Amino acid sequence: MNRHRQSMVHILFVILSLAFSCKKGPSSFPPTDACIVNGIDTCQKKAVLQVNLKGTHQTIHSFGASDAWSSKFVGSWADLSKKNQIADLLFSMDADVSGNPKGIGLSLWRFNIGAGSYEQGDASGIADEYRREECFQNPDGTYNWNKQQGQQWFMNAAKQRGVKYLLGFAASPPVYMTSNGKAYGTGTPQFSLSPSKFQDYADFLVQVCKHFQGTNTPLDYISPVNEPQWNWGSSNNQEGTAASNTDIADLVKVLGPGLKTNGVNTRVVVGEAGQVTFLNSATPDNRGDQINQWFKSSSSDYIGGVSNVDNTISYHSYFTTCPESKLVQDRQAANTSAANTNSALTLWMTEFGVLGDICGSLNGSPRNTNIDYGLYVAKVIHNDLAIAGASSWQWWLGINPYNYSDGLVYINTPSGAMDPKMSKTDGLVSDSKQLWCLGNYSRFVRPGMVRVDAALGSQTDPTYAASNIMVSAYVDAVGKTLVIVIVNTQSNASVISFGGAASLTGSNFTAYVTSGTKNLQKSTMATDNIQLEPRSVTTLVANYHQ
Repeated sequence: MNRHRQSMVHILFVILSLAFSCKKGPSSFPPTDACIVNGIDTCQKKAVLQVNLKGTHQTIHSFGASDAWSSKFVGSWADLSKKNQIADLLFSMDADVSGNPKGIGLSLWRFNIGAGSYEQGDASGIADEYRREECFQNPDGTYNWNKQQGQQWFMNAAKQRGVKYLLGFAASPPVYMTSNGKAYGTGTPQFSLSPSKFQDYADFLVQVCKHFQGTNTPLDYISPVNEPQWNWGSSNNQEGTAASNTDIADLVKVLGPGLKTNGVNTRVVVGEAGQVTFLNSATPDNRGDQINQWFKSSSSDYIGGVSNVDNTISYHSYFTTCPESKLVQDRQAANTSAANTNSALTLWMTEFGVLGDICGSLNGSPRNTNIDYGLYVAKVIHNDLAIAGASSWQWWLGINPYNYSDGLVYINTPSGAMDPKMSKTDGLVSDSKQLWCLGNYSRFVRPGMVRVDAALGSQTDPTYAASNIMVSAYVDAVGKTLVIVIVNTQSNASVISFGGAASLTGSNFTAYVTSGTKNLQKSTMATDNIQLEPRSVTTLVANYHQ
Protein backbone atom coordinates (compact mmCIF):
# COMPACT_ATOMS: atom_id res chain seq x y z
CA MET A 1 0.00 0.00 0.00
CA ASN A 2 1.49 3.36 -1.01
CA ARG A 3 1.71 6.34 1.32
CA HIS A 4 -1.16 8.20 -0.42
CA ARG A 5 -3.56 5.30 0.07
CA GLN A 6 -2.37 4.83 3.68
CA SER A 7 -3.11 8.50 4.36
CA MET A 8 -6.61 8.27 2.84
CA VAL A 9 -7.44 5.15 4.89
CA HIS A 10 -6.24 6.85 8.05
CA ILE A 11 -8.45 9.89 7.42
CA LEU A 12 -11.47 7.66 6.73
CA PHE A 13 -10.84 5.71 9.94
CA VAL A 14 -10.78 8.92 12.00
CA ILE A 15 -14.05 10.13 10.43
CA LEU A 16 -15.79 6.82 11.13
CA SER A 17 -14.44 6.77 14.65
CA LEU A 18 -15.91 10.19 15.39
CA ALA A 19 -19.22 9.23 13.86
CA PHE A 20 -19.63 5.99 15.77
CA SER A 21 -18.46 7.50 19.08
CA CYS A 22 -21.54 9.75 19.15
CA LYS A 23 -24.04 7.10 18.11
CA LYS A 24 -26.45 6.03 20.81
CA GLY A 25 -25.52 2.71 22.32
CA PRO A 26 -22.34 1.16 23.69
CA SER A 27 -19.15 2.12 21.89
CA SER A 28 -15.54 1.09 22.16
CA PHE A 29 -14.51 4.70 21.53
CA PRO A 30 -14.35 7.37 24.22
CA PRO A 31 -17.20 9.94 24.09
CA THR A 32 -16.50 13.18 22.22
CA ASP A 33 -17.18 16.67 23.57
CA ALA A 34 -20.50 16.70 21.71
CA CYS A 35 -21.72 13.78 23.84
CA ILE A 36 -20.92 15.34 27.21
CA VAL A 37 -23.72 17.50 28.66
CA ASN A 38 -23.32 18.70 32.24
CA GLY A 39 -20.76 15.98 32.84
CA ILE A 40 -23.05 13.23 31.54
CA ASP A 41 -22.38 11.04 28.51
CA THR A 42 -25.69 11.48 26.71
CA CYS A 43 -24.64 9.18 23.85
CA GLN A 44 -24.68 6.07 25.99
CA LYS A 45 -27.79 3.90 25.98
CA LYS A 46 -30.11 4.90 28.83
CA ALA A 47 -31.33 2.39 31.38
CA VAL A 48 -35.13 2.16 31.31
CA LEU A 49 -37.15 2.68 34.48
CA GLN A 50 -40.00 0.17 34.45
CA VAL A 51 -43.11 0.63 36.60
CA ASN A 52 -45.92 -1.92 36.67
CA LEU A 53 -49.11 -0.53 38.20
CA LYS A 54 -50.67 -3.99 38.40
CA GLY A 55 -47.84 -5.33 40.55
CA THR A 56 -49.23 -4.07 43.86
CA HIS A 57 -47.77 -4.51 47.33
CA GLN A 58 -48.40 -2.85 50.73
CA THR A 59 -50.56 0.20 51.35
CA ILE A 60 -48.49 2.98 52.86
CA HIS A 61 -49.69 4.06 56.28
CA SER A 62 -47.32 6.84 57.35
CA PHE A 63 -43.90 8.33 57.84
CA GLY A 64 -43.11 9.62 61.31
CA ALA A 65 -40.65 10.68 63.99
CA SER A 66 -40.70 11.00 67.78
CA ASP A 67 -40.79 13.93 70.19
CA ALA A 68 -38.19 12.35 72.49
CA TRP A 69 -36.34 13.88 74.17
CA SER A 70 -35.88 17.54 73.28
CA SER A 71 -39.45 18.70 72.77
CA LYS A 72 -40.06 18.94 76.52
CA PHE A 73 -37.70 21.91 76.50
CA VAL A 74 -37.98 23.21 72.93
CA GLY A 75 -41.78 23.13 73.05
CA SER A 76 -41.57 25.56 75.98
CA TRP A 77 -39.20 28.04 74.30
CA ALA A 78 -40.47 31.61 74.49
CA ASP A 79 -39.50 32.29 70.87
CA LEU A 80 -42.57 31.14 68.95
CA SER A 81 -40.94 31.75 65.56
CA LYS A 82 -38.22 29.19 66.26
CA LYS A 83 -40.72 26.59 67.42
CA ASN A 84 -42.76 27.15 64.29
CA GLN A 85 -39.59 26.88 62.21
CA ILE A 86 -38.98 23.41 63.66
CA ALA A 87 -42.62 22.38 63.26
CA ASP A 88 -42.60 23.53 59.64
CA LEU A 89 -39.44 21.57 58.84
CA LEU A 90 -40.98 18.41 60.28
CA PHE A 91 -44.66 18.69 59.38
CA SER A 92 -45.33 21.30 56.71
CA MET A 93 -46.73 20.43 53.28
CA ASP A 94 -46.30 24.02 52.06
CA ALA A 95 -43.81 25.20 49.43
CA ASP A 96 -41.93 28.43 48.75
CA VAL A 97 -42.54 30.65 45.73
CA SER A 98 -40.31 28.40 43.61
CA GLY A 99 -42.25 25.29 44.58
CA ASN A 100 -39.54 23.90 46.86
CA PRO A 101 -41.03 22.20 49.96
CA LYS A 102 -40.66 24.05 53.26
CA GLY A 103 -40.76 20.81 55.23
CA ILE A 104 -40.93 17.04 54.90
CA GLY A 105 -44.65 16.59 55.63
CA LEU A 106 -44.52 13.82 58.23
CA SER A 107 -47.83 11.97 58.50
CA LEU A 108 -47.28 10.49 62.01
CA TRP A 109 -45.87 11.93 65.23
CA ARG A 110 -44.75 9.79 68.18
CA PHE A 111 -45.57 11.12 71.65
CA ASN A 112 -43.41 9.78 74.49
CA ILE A 113 -45.63 8.95 77.49
CA GLY A 114 -43.27 9.57 80.40
CA ALA A 115 -42.80 7.41 83.50
CA GLY A 116 -41.94 10.12 86.04
CA SER A 117 -38.16 10.19 86.04
CA TYR A 118 -38.25 13.96 85.46
CA GLU A 119 -40.06 14.60 88.75
CA GLN A 120 -37.47 12.43 90.55
CA GLY A 121 -34.65 14.67 89.35
CA ASP A 122 -31.16 13.42 90.16
CA ALA A 123 -32.70 10.69 92.31
CA SER A 124 -33.99 9.13 89.10
CA GLY A 125 -30.51 7.75 88.42
CA ILE A 126 -30.77 9.16 84.88
CA ALA A 127 -27.99 11.72 84.65
CA ASP A 128 -29.10 13.44 81.45
CA GLU A 129 -32.15 15.57 82.23
CA TYR A 130 -33.17 15.54 78.57
CA ARG A 131 -33.80 11.81 78.96
CA ARG A 132 -36.00 12.18 82.01
CA GLU A 133 -39.73 12.38 81.34
CA GLU A 134 -42.71 13.68 83.29
CA CYS A 135 -45.63 11.43 84.18
CA PHE A 136 -49.28 12.41 83.97
CA GLN A 137 -50.05 10.32 87.05
CA ASN A 138 -49.23 11.65 90.50
CA PRO A 139 -47.98 9.40 93.34
CA ASP A 140 -51.49 9.42 94.89
CA GLY A 141 -53.02 8.08 91.67
CA THR A 142 -54.56 11.36 90.49
CA TYR A 143 -53.73 12.88 87.11
CA ASN A 144 -52.25 16.21 86.06
CA TRP A 145 -52.86 16.79 82.36
CA ASN A 146 -50.78 19.96 82.42
CA LYS A 147 -47.65 17.82 82.46
CA GLN A 148 -45.52 17.37 79.34
CA GLN A 149 -46.47 20.82 78.04
CA GLY A 150 -43.54 21.01 75.63
CA GLN A 151 -44.48 17.71 74.04
CA GLN A 152 -48.13 18.74 73.89
CA TRP A 153 -47.17 21.92 72.02
CA PHE A 154 -45.60 19.82 69.28
CA MET A 155 -48.58 17.45 69.19
CA ASN A 156 -50.82 20.41 68.49
CA ALA A 157 -48.37 21.86 65.97
CA ALA A 158 -48.37 18.53 64.14
CA LYS A 159 -52.17 18.34 63.93
CA GLN A 160 -52.43 22.00 62.86
CA ARG A 161 -50.15 21.20 59.92
CA GLY A 162 -52.18 18.21 58.84
CA VAL A 163 -50.29 15.28 60.41
CA LYS A 164 -52.77 12.43 60.14
CA TYR A 165 -51.74 10.12 62.99
CA LEU A 166 -50.50 10.43 66.58
CA LEU A 167 -48.94 7.48 68.39
CA GLY A 168 -48.27 7.35 72.13
CA PHE A 169 -45.35 5.16 73.19
CA ALA A 170 -44.14 4.26 76.66
CA ALA A 171 -40.68 3.01 77.57
CA SER A 172 -41.48 2.22 81.21
CA PRO A 173 -44.45 1.97 83.55
CA PRO A 174 -44.79 4.90 85.98
CA VAL A 175 -42.07 4.81 88.62
CA TYR A 176 -44.72 4.26 91.32
CA MET A 177 -45.39 0.85 89.80
CA THR A 178 -41.93 -0.45 88.87
CA SER A 179 -40.13 -3.10 90.88
CA ASN A 180 -37.16 -0.84 91.66
CA GLY A 181 -38.94 2.50 91.88
CA LYS A 182 -37.02 3.73 88.83
CA ALA A 183 -37.93 4.35 85.22
CA TYR A 184 -35.11 2.09 84.02
CA GLY A 185 -35.12 -1.68 84.35
CA THR A 186 -33.31 -4.03 86.67
CA GLY A 187 -30.51 -4.80 84.23
CA THR A 188 -31.91 -8.31 83.79
CA PRO A 189 -34.46 -9.84 81.38
CA GLN A 190 -37.13 -9.29 84.07
CA PHE A 191 -40.03 -6.93 83.32
CA SER A 192 -39.83 -4.08 85.83
CA LEU A 193 -43.46 -4.57 86.78
CA SER A 194 -44.86 -7.22 89.07
CA PRO A 195 -47.85 -9.28 87.81
CA SER A 196 -50.06 -7.59 90.41
CA LYS A 197 -49.42 -4.23 88.73
CA PHE A 198 -50.36 -5.22 85.16
CA GLN A 199 -53.90 -3.92 85.66
CA ASP A 200 -52.60 -0.66 87.16
CA TYR A 201 -50.30 -0.04 84.23
CA ALA A 202 -53.01 -0.87 81.72
CA ASP A 203 -55.41 1.49 83.53
CA PHE A 204 -52.80 4.25 83.37
CA LEU A 205 -52.40 3.87 79.60
CA VAL A 206 -56.17 3.71 79.14
CA GLN A 207 -56.61 6.97 81.06
CA VAL A 208 -53.95 8.70 78.98
CA CYS A 209 -55.64 7.60 75.76
CA LYS A 210 -59.07 8.48 77.10
CA HIS A 211 -57.94 11.98 78.04
CA PHE A 212 -56.44 12.75 74.64
CA GLN A 213 -59.47 11.33 72.85
CA GLY A 214 -61.34 14.31 74.29
CA THR A 215 -58.84 16.83 72.90
CA ASN A 216 -57.72 18.04 69.47
CA THR A 217 -54.86 15.53 69.63
CA PRO A 218 -56.35 12.04 70.06
CA LEU A 219 -53.88 9.16 70.10
CA ASP A 220 -54.62 6.87 67.19
CA TYR A 221 -52.19 4.23 68.49
CA ILE A 222 -50.60 3.17 71.76
CA SER A 223 -47.33 1.22 72.05
CA PRO A 224 -46.92 0.02 75.65
CA VAL A 225 -43.38 -1.49 75.68
CA ASN A 226 -40.23 -0.35 73.86
CA GLU A 227 -37.26 -2.52 72.81
CA PRO A 228 -37.96 -5.30 75.34
CA GLN A 229 -34.92 -7.30 74.21
CA TRP A 230 -32.55 -4.90 75.99
CA ASN A 231 -32.21 -5.13 79.77
CA TRP A 232 -32.27 -1.36 80.44
CA GLY A 233 -30.28 -1.13 83.65
CA SER A 234 -29.05 2.12 85.17
CA SER A 235 -26.10 2.24 82.77
CA ASN A 236 -28.45 2.85 79.84
CA ASN A 237 -29.23 6.34 81.21
CA GLN A 238 -32.80 6.50 79.93
CA GLU A 239 -36.28 5.14 80.60
CA GLY A 240 -36.86 1.54 79.57
CA THR A 241 -37.44 -2.02 80.75
CA ALA A 242 -36.97 -5.55 79.49
CA ALA A 243 -40.01 -7.77 79.01
CA SER A 244 -40.73 -11.25 77.71
CA ASN A 245 -43.23 -12.04 74.99
CA THR A 246 -45.53 -13.47 77.67
CA ASP A 247 -45.24 -10.30 79.79
CA ILE A 248 -46.26 -8.15 76.84
CA ALA A 249 -49.06 -10.51 75.79
CA ASP A 250 -50.47 -10.56 79.34
CA LEU A 251 -50.37 -6.75 79.48
CA VAL A 252 -52.06 -6.37 76.09
CA LYS A 253 -54.79 -8.84 77.10
CA VAL A 254 -55.70 -6.37 79.85
CA LEU A 255 -55.02 -3.14 77.96
CA GLY A 256 -57.06 -3.92 74.84
CA PRO A 257 -60.32 -4.73 76.65
CA GLY A 258 -59.73 -1.75 78.96
CA LEU A 259 -59.66 0.60 75.99
CA LYS A 260 -62.82 -0.95 74.56
CA THR A 261 -64.71 -0.83 77.87
CA ASN A 262 -63.87 2.86 78.27
CA GLY A 263 -65.00 3.69 74.75
CA VAL A 264 -61.49 4.57 73.61
CA ASN A 265 -60.73 4.13 69.92
CA THR A 266 -56.93 3.95 70.30
CA ARG A 267 -55.39 0.86 68.70
CA VAL A 268 -52.62 -1.15 70.36
CA VAL A 269 -49.48 -1.71 68.30
CA VAL A 270 -46.98 -4.17 69.74
CA GLY A 271 -43.36 -4.95 69.08
CA GLU A 272 -40.86 -2.09 68.98
CA ALA A 273 -38.34 -4.94 68.62
CA GLY A 274 -34.77 -3.76 69.14
CA GLN A 275 -33.87 -5.09 65.71
CA VAL A 276 -35.74 -6.74 62.86
CA THR A 277 -34.32 -10.22 63.51
CA PHE A 278 -36.22 -10.48 66.80
CA LEU A 279 -39.44 -10.71 64.81
CA ASN A 280 -38.72 -14.17 63.43
CA SER A 281 -35.66 -15.54 65.30
CA ALA A 282 -36.15 -17.20 68.67
CA THR A 283 -34.14 -16.24 71.76
CA PRO A 284 -33.55 -18.38 74.86
CA ASP A 285 -35.31 -15.86 77.11
CA ASN A 286 -38.59 -15.69 75.13
CA ARG A 287 -37.97 -12.24 73.72
CA GLY A 288 -37.66 -13.21 70.06
CA ASP A 289 -39.80 -14.88 67.37
CA GLN A 290 -42.45 -12.26 68.15
CA ILE A 291 -44.45 -12.74 64.96
CA ASN A 292 -45.20 -16.39 65.71
CA GLN A 293 -45.54 -15.92 69.47
CA TRP A 294 -48.16 -13.16 69.18
CA PHE A 295 -49.88 -13.72 65.86
CA LYS A 296 -49.99 -17.49 65.35
CA SER A 297 -53.32 -18.66 66.75
CA SER A 298 -51.75 -21.83 68.16
CA SER A 299 -49.49 -19.83 70.50
CA SER A 300 -50.37 -19.41 74.19
CA ASP A 301 -49.34 -15.76 73.82
CA TYR A 302 -51.64 -15.15 70.84
CA ILE A 303 -53.11 -11.63 70.91
CA GLY A 304 -54.55 -11.45 67.40
CA GLY A 305 -58.12 -11.64 68.68
CA VAL A 306 -57.77 -9.19 71.59
CA SER A 307 -59.93 -6.06 71.51
CA ASN A 308 -58.35 -2.92 70.01
CA VAL A 309 -55.16 -4.76 68.98
CA ASP A 310 -54.00 -3.75 65.52
CA ASN A 311 -52.94 -6.42 63.04
CA THR A 312 -49.48 -4.84 63.07
CA ILE A 313 -46.09 -5.62 64.53
CA SER A 314 -43.24 -3.12 64.74
CA TYR A 315 -39.46 -3.36 64.69
CA HIS A 316 -36.43 -1.06 64.76
CA SER A 317 -33.85 -1.08 61.98
CA TYR A 318 -30.73 -0.74 64.13
CA PHE A 319 -27.75 -3.11 63.84
CA THR A 320 -28.98 -4.83 60.65
CA THR A 321 -28.06 -2.33 57.94
CA CYS A 322 -24.63 -3.48 56.79
CA PRO A 323 -23.23 -5.12 54.84
CA GLU A 324 -25.82 -4.87 52.07
CA SER A 325 -26.42 -8.62 52.09
CA LYS A 326 -27.55 -8.48 55.73
CA LEU A 327 -29.65 -5.38 55.11
CA VAL A 328 -31.58 -7.26 52.44
CA GLN A 329 -31.72 -10.79 53.85
CA ASP A 330 -32.94 -9.83 57.32
CA ARG A 331 -35.80 -7.89 55.79
CA GLN A 332 -36.70 -10.60 53.34
CA ALA A 333 -36.99 -13.02 56.26
CA ALA A 334 -39.25 -10.66 58.22
CA ASN A 335 -41.47 -10.14 55.20
CA THR A 336 -41.86 -13.89 54.72
CA SER A 337 -42.69 -14.49 58.39
CA ALA A 338 -45.30 -11.71 58.48
CA ALA A 339 -47.00 -13.06 55.35
CA ASN A 340 -47.27 -16.53 56.89
CA THR A 341 -49.36 -15.59 59.92
CA ASN A 342 -53.06 -16.41 60.20
CA SER A 343 -53.93 -13.06 58.65
CA ALA A 344 -51.31 -11.25 56.63
CA LEU A 345 -49.57 -9.19 59.31
CA THR A 346 -48.57 -5.60 58.64
CA LEU A 347 -44.99 -4.58 59.42
CA TRP A 348 -44.03 -1.16 60.76
CA MET A 349 -40.49 0.15 61.17
CA THR A 350 -40.92 2.44 64.19
CA GLU A 351 -37.48 3.65 65.20
CA PHE A 352 -34.25 4.42 63.39
CA GLY A 353 -31.34 6.82 63.50
CA VAL A 354 -27.64 6.72 62.72
CA LEU A 355 -26.44 4.70 65.69
CA GLY A 356 -22.94 3.42 66.48
CA ASP A 357 -20.42 2.23 63.93
CA ILE A 358 -21.85 1.43 60.48
CA CYS A 359 -19.33 -1.12 59.15
CA GLY A 360 -16.53 1.40 59.51
CA SER A 361 -18.00 3.82 56.95
CA LEU A 362 -20.30 6.00 59.10
CA ASN A 363 -20.77 6.60 62.81
CA GLY A 364 -23.34 8.10 65.11
CA SER A 365 -20.67 10.20 66.80
CA PRO A 366 -19.70 12.93 66.13
CA ARG A 367 -22.60 14.82 64.56
CA ASN A 368 -22.67 14.52 60.79
CA THR A 369 -25.45 15.95 58.67
CA ASN A 370 -23.98 15.67 55.17
CA ILE A 371 -25.27 13.76 52.14
CA ASP A 372 -23.39 10.57 53.09
CA TYR A 373 -25.65 10.28 56.11
CA GLY A 374 -28.76 11.26 54.18
CA LEU A 375 -28.06 8.60 51.55
CA TYR A 376 -27.56 5.98 54.26
CA VAL A 377 -30.97 6.87 55.68
CA ALA A 378 -32.57 6.70 52.23
CA LYS A 379 -30.99 3.28 51.63
CA VAL A 380 -32.47 1.92 54.86
CA ILE A 381 -35.89 3.43 54.08
CA HIS A 382 -35.87 1.84 50.62
CA ASN A 383 -35.09 -1.62 51.97
CA ASP A 384 -37.61 -1.38 54.81
CA LEU A 385 -40.32 -0.43 52.31
CA ALA A 386 -39.37 -2.40 49.20
CA ILE A 387 -37.84 -5.52 50.79
CA ALA A 388 -39.44 -5.87 54.26
CA GLY A 389 -42.70 -4.45 52.96
CA ALA A 390 -43.13 -2.09 55.92
CA SER A 391 -46.15 0.21 55.59
CA SER A 392 -44.95 2.78 58.13
CA TRP A 393 -41.43 4.15 58.62
CA GLN A 394 -40.64 6.19 61.74
CA TRP A 395 -37.52 8.07 62.83
CA TRP A 396 -36.15 8.40 66.37
CA LEU A 397 -35.09 11.91 67.51
CA GLY A 398 -37.09 14.50 65.62
CA ILE A 399 -35.18 17.29 67.42
CA ASN A 400 -31.59 16.71 68.51
CA PRO A 401 -29.34 18.88 70.76
CA TYR A 402 -26.45 16.40 70.80
CA ASN A 403 -23.14 15.98 69.02
CA TYR A 404 -24.63 12.90 67.37
CA SER A 405 -26.04 11.95 63.97
CA ASP A 406 -29.48 10.55 64.89
CA GLY A 407 -31.49 13.76 64.50
CA LEU A 408 -33.63 15.33 61.81
CA VAL A 409 -33.71 18.92 63.07
CA TYR A 410 -30.83 20.13 65.24
CA ILE A 411 -30.62 22.78 67.93
CA ASN A 412 -27.47 24.49 69.20
CA THR A 413 -27.06 27.16 71.85
CA PRO A 414 -27.84 30.79 70.88
CA SER A 415 -24.10 31.22 70.27
CA GLY A 416 -23.97 28.16 68.01
CA ALA A 417 -22.28 25.72 70.39
CA MET A 418 -23.31 22.08 70.89
CA ASP A 419 -24.41 22.18 74.53
CA PRO A 420 -27.77 20.59 75.42
CA LYS A 421 -27.96 22.23 78.86
CA MET A 422 -27.52 25.68 77.33
CA SER A 423 -30.17 24.94 74.69
CA LYS A 424 -33.03 24.30 77.11
CA THR A 425 -34.60 27.76 76.83
CA ASP A 426 -33.37 29.05 73.47
CA GLY A 427 -31.13 28.10 70.59
CA LEU A 428 -30.32 28.05 66.90
CA VAL A 429 -32.22 25.72 64.55
CA SER A 430 -30.60 23.85 61.66
CA ASP A 431 -31.59 21.07 59.28
CA SER A 432 -29.79 17.94 58.05
CA LYS A 433 -29.57 15.73 55.01
CA GLN A 434 -31.17 13.03 57.15
CA LEU A 435 -34.24 15.28 57.27
CA TRP A 436 -34.41 16.04 53.57
CA CYS A 437 -33.64 12.52 52.33
CA LEU A 438 -36.45 11.22 54.53
CA GLY A 439 -38.53 14.00 52.97
CA ASN A 440 -37.97 12.52 49.50
CA TYR A 441 -40.32 9.80 50.77
CA SER A 442 -42.50 11.35 53.47
CA ARG A 443 -43.42 14.55 51.61
CA PHE A 444 -44.68 12.71 48.51
CA VAL A 445 -45.58 9.13 49.47
CA ARG A 446 -48.78 9.87 51.33
CA PRO A 447 -51.01 7.69 53.53
CA GLY A 448 -53.13 5.36 51.43
CA MET A 449 -50.74 5.14 48.49
CA VAL A 450 -49.85 1.65 47.29
CA ARG A 451 -46.35 0.48 46.44
CA VAL A 452 -46.09 -1.04 42.96
CA ASP A 453 -43.39 -2.91 41.06
CA ALA A 454 -40.46 -0.82 39.89
CA ALA A 455 -37.12 -1.79 38.39
CA LEU A 456 -34.25 -0.13 36.58
CA GLY A 457 -33.42 -2.03 33.43
CA SER A 458 -32.99 -5.75 33.95
CA GLN A 459 -31.43 -5.34 37.39
CA THR A 460 -33.47 -7.24 39.99
CA ASP A 461 -30.84 -8.05 42.63
CA PRO A 462 -31.68 -5.92 45.72
CA THR A 463 -28.23 -6.46 47.24
CA TYR A 464 -26.56 -5.06 44.14
CA ALA A 465 -29.04 -2.18 44.03
CA ALA A 466 -28.29 -1.26 47.66
CA SER A 467 -24.82 -0.10 46.70
CA ASN A 468 -25.80 1.34 43.32
CA ILE A 469 -29.23 2.68 42.34
CA MET A 470 -32.45 1.79 44.18
CA VAL A 471 -35.93 2.55 42.83
CA SER A 472 -39.39 2.22 44.31
CA ALA A 473 -42.78 3.47 43.09
CA TYR A 474 -46.11 4.34 44.68
CA VAL A 475 -49.53 5.22 43.31
CA ASP A 476 -52.60 7.06 44.46
CA ALA A 477 -55.26 5.24 42.46
CA VAL A 478 -57.93 7.84 43.25
CA GLY A 479 -55.92 10.92 42.31
CA LYS A 480 -54.05 8.98 39.58
CA THR A 481 -50.70 10.13 40.95
CA LEU A 482 -47.45 8.22 40.44
CA VAL A 483 -44.49 8.82 42.76
CA ILE A 484 -41.07 7.28 42.09
CA VAL A 485 -38.14 7.57 44.50
CA ILE A 486 -34.64 6.89 43.16
CA VAL A 487 -31.61 6.63 45.45
CA ASN A 488 -28.33 6.99 43.58
CA THR A 489 -25.44 6.01 45.86
CA GLN A 490 -22.92 6.19 43.03
CA SER A 491 -20.36 8.96 42.66
CA ASN A 492 -21.22 9.43 39.00
CA ALA A 493 -24.30 10.91 37.40
CA SER A 494 -26.70 8.83 35.30
CA VAL A 495 -29.41 9.46 32.74
CA ILE A 496 -32.37 7.09 32.59
CA SER A 497 -35.69 7.04 30.74
CA PHE A 498 -39.19 6.10 31.83
CA GLY A 499 -40.73 3.10 30.15
CA GLY A 500 -43.35 2.06 32.65
CA ALA A 501 -46.74 0.57 31.84
CA ALA A 502 -48.49 3.69 33.12
CA SER A 503 -49.56 6.22 30.51
CA LEU A 504 -48.55 9.60 31.89
CA THR A 505 -50.71 12.63 31.20
CA GLY A 506 -47.65 14.51 29.94
CA SER A 507 -44.08 13.98 28.84
CA ASN A 508 -42.48 15.39 31.99
CA PHE A 509 -42.03 14.57 35.66
CA THR A 510 -41.94 17.12 38.44
CA ALA A 511 -38.67 16.26 40.17
CA TYR A 512 -37.40 16.98 43.69
CA VAL A 513 -33.71 16.40 44.28
CA THR A 514 -31.72 16.14 47.51
CA SER A 515 -27.97 16.12 47.04
CA GLY A 516 -24.89 17.62 48.61
CA THR A 517 -26.09 21.07 47.54
CA LYS A 518 -29.88 20.68 47.21
CA ASN A 519 -32.78 20.05 49.60
CA LEU A 520 -35.84 18.76 47.73
CA GLN A 521 -35.12 21.27 44.98
CA LYS A 522 -37.92 21.32 42.43
CA SER A 523 -37.36 21.00 38.67
CA THR A 524 -38.90 19.44 35.58
CA MET A 525 -37.43 16.37 33.89
CA ALA A 526 -38.48 14.87 30.57
CA THR A 527 -39.58 11.26 30.84
CA ASP A 528 -36.90 10.23 28.35
CA ASN A 529 -34.17 12.26 30.02
CA ILE A 530 -34.27 11.72 33.79
CA GLN A 531 -30.99 12.99 35.20
CA LEU A 532 -29.73 11.46 38.42
CA GLU A 533 -27.12 13.57 40.14
CA PRO A 534 -24.17 11.85 41.83
CA ARG A 535 -24.97 10.71 45.37
CA SER A 536 -28.51 11.99 45.44
CA VAL A 537 -32.14 11.10 46.08
CA THR A 538 -34.65 12.05 43.38
CA THR A 539 -38.43 11.95 43.72
CA LEU A 540 -40.45 12.02 40.48
CA VAL A 541 -44.13 12.95 40.51
CA ALA A 542 -46.62 12.75 37.62
CA ASN A 543 -50.26 12.03 36.92
CA TYR A 544 -51.26 9.02 34.84
CA HIS A 545 -54.23 7.43 33.15
CA GLN A 546 -54.70 3.80 32.19
